[in-house]
Amino acid sequence: METKKKPPSNRSAREKALIIAQTALQKKPVNPIALQVEGLCSFAEYFLILSGTSTRQTQALAEHLRTALGKKGIRPLGVEGEEPGQWILMDYDEVIVHIFLDTVRDFYDVEGLWIDAPRLDLPAGPFPGGER
Repeated sequence: METKKKPPSNRSAREKALIIAQTALQKKPVNPIALQVEGLCSFAEYFLILSGTSTRQTQALAEHLRTALGKKGIRPLGVEGEEPGQWILMDYDEVIVHIFLDTVRDFYDVEGLWIDAPRLDLPAGPFPGGER
């Protein structure tokens, strides 16, 4: 995994998680969930868990996040699994994004592993260009 130097940010982890979630929702992921893992996990404060129905959709979600968030100055420290597209992990420091092929998500049941983590209400919009 290629790691990059962490850029300074004035955003809270919650703000960043909501920005990332809203950006992801523009591409219509399946069953998006945000978990607040702060205090339960030593390496992140939030997990955003998304699914796609094909590897093409999971890869498109990852590319959309990389491009759209990059324009906002939010860049991943590292990305894993983008080429196979079955489970893509994007490390945005205190926010970790998991993008699963839906059958792979069912198999690994990450939500079940973090059952004690409170869920964060995801934004409902509005979305640029009427997308959702």
